[in-house]
Amino acid sequence: MPRANDPTSKIFYKGRSDDFIVFVDDLEILHKWKNDRSIPLSEVLNGWKIFVTHSHGAQGVLDTASKASLNNEFGTNNEDECMIKILEGGEYQNYTQREREGGKNDSNGPIGITR
Repeated sequence: MPRANDPTSKIFYKGRSDDFIVFVDDLEILHKWKNDRSIPLSEVLNGWKIFVTHSHGAQGVLDTASKASLNNEFGTNNEDECMIKILEGGEYQNYTQREREGGKNDSNGPIGITR
């Protein structure tokens, strides 16, 4: 069964020392939120986490952003304020990951080993 091929939407924020990413549900709700701040962030964001790529761009390895890296970039480690700054100043990106095949029957052990 193919996995991990669902479309993904994210906001990429190029910072001074690090690059940050938050995942969003879609572009339409993001535009609505930018014009109407009464829409809760929970409806805009797809998960409540800020990721950092260690200056490796939008396709780098994602790690959870530390409070120190948030404070260095945004002047605060309050995640709500940082997410708002990322949503306001970041670049929207939409992509679909390529399909991956998972194991069919892991109880059989590795392929090629005879018993």
